[in-house]
Amino acid sequence: MFVGLLGWVVLGLIIGFIASKFVNLRGDDARLGIGVAALGAVLAGAAYSIISGDGVSAWNLWSLIFAAAGAVAGAVAWHGVRSRYISKAPYTHRSSY
Repeated sequence: MFVGLLGWVVLGLIIGFIASKFVNLRGDDARLGIGVAALGAVLAGAAYSIISGDGVSAWNLWSLIFAAAGAVAGAVAWHGVRSRYISKAPYTHRSSY
C-alpha cells in the first residue's frame, strides 16, 4: 500500500515539475503547483482504487495512469486559476519594505 501511494506522489511531483517548466509562472512560486499536482495524483489514484475495487497495490499500471491524469488536471487547474489573480507586471525583487 505504501509503495502505491509513494508512486502516486512521485509521479505527481514529476508531472508538476514538468508543468511548472512549461507554464509562465509570472513570479508565482513553482512549489505550490508541484504540490497541487502531487495532491491531484493522490486523489485520482485513490478515486481509481475506490471505483475499481482493486485497492492500492504496488505499481498498478492503471492507477498510475489515473494518477498521472489527476496530476495534469491539478497542475492545469492550479496554474489556470493562479494566472488570473497574479499581476501581469514583471516581477521585481524587494529586499525590504
